[in-house]
Amino acid sequence: SNQISLLFFLYFRSMMPKALNGQIVMEKTPRYFVTPETPGRIHAMSRDIKLIVVVRDPITRAISDYTQIISKTPDIPSFESLTFKNRSTGQIDSLWSPLYIGLYARHLERWLAYFPLSQIHFVHGERLISDPAGELGRVQDFLGLQRIITDKHFYFNKTKGFPCLKKPEGSSKPHCLGKTKGRTHPKIHPQVIQKLREFYQPHNL
Repeated sequence: SNQISLLFFLYFRSMMPKALNGQIVMEKTPRYFVTPETPGRIHAMSRDIKLIVVVRDPITRAISDYTQIISKTPDIPSFESLTFKNRSTGQIDSLWSPLYIGLYARHLERWLAYFPLSQIHFVHGERLISDPAGELGRVQDFLGLQRIITDKHFYFNKTKGFPCLKKPEGSSKPHCLGKTKGRTHPKIHPQVIQKLREFYQPHNL
């Protein structure tokens, strides 16, 4: 087990860029938070690592996930039909991936078995859109960095519905989210939204 952890660490580290003293290397993927084996593997690599989790309203997150899926496989069933194991009884299919990911408290329990809450910073997904500088200011504080990123580094792209990061003077276009972001979500029946609110409420209270 120790040999496997060491090999994992060496392989993972070889994929990362070199860092000088005082520099921080970061890496991200949405799958880390929900994959059961990940907390133990990361703890074996570094027990002092700082972890950042971006969370948003789990219902909006699920609909966004579904919107991404139908862009690639347009013939899949409707969001409503996939939400329920049994529509007549209102039983939610909690194992359907777009819904399962939003069970934040369940996933967090696995991380708290390895890391103290003080090493985990939660970014408010909705505020990251409405106040990107404020949310990133808190991230910089958490990482022990000087607050260099401020309001002047962003402008709001009305077409996308997301903020864009301005590049330094003299460089090319600003950095905006790619074409896979900002898609129009399908309209979901209000009763389904209400059922999902009731479903998530005890999990993430």
